[in-house]
Amino acid sequence: MKYMIMLYASQRDYDEMAGTVPAGEAVWTAGDLAAMGAFMEKFNQDLVESGEFVDAHGLAAPVHTRRFHTRDGVPVVTDGPYPETAEVLAGYTIIECDGLDRASQITARLGECPAPEGARAGAYADLRPIVDGRADLEG
Repeated sequence: MKYMIMLYASQRDYDEMAGTVPAGEAVWTAGDLAAMGAFMEKFNQDLVESGEFVDAHGLAAPVHTRRFHTRDGVPVVTDGPYPETAEVLAGYTIIECDGLDRASQITARLGECPAPEGARAGAYADLRPIVDGRADLEG
């Protein structure tokens, strides 16, 4: 079965990764960011080696997002970021493994990712099965 691991971040997190937060206000150091990057590379490589890796990508900062919806039958586009949304989807990993228990074990490993204590407290990931068709939604 395939699963999507969804990783979240805020515009502030993206600003820190880009180095646009003043040094005295930054939570992440350059070393913290390097350690996180190294962890994620190893995380993905371990999945490749186990045969469970399908795909993974980070997403651009929320400021580059456009939200599409319809109002009174007319398409409406809103540019991001959205002040009502603290966190947004920052990236994802698709895995294929034997079931929810194994997918949960894999996702739980993300808790080992190095991060400053202030950032660790709000970090989370969602795990969801991927459906192949409408029949997967029934029952």
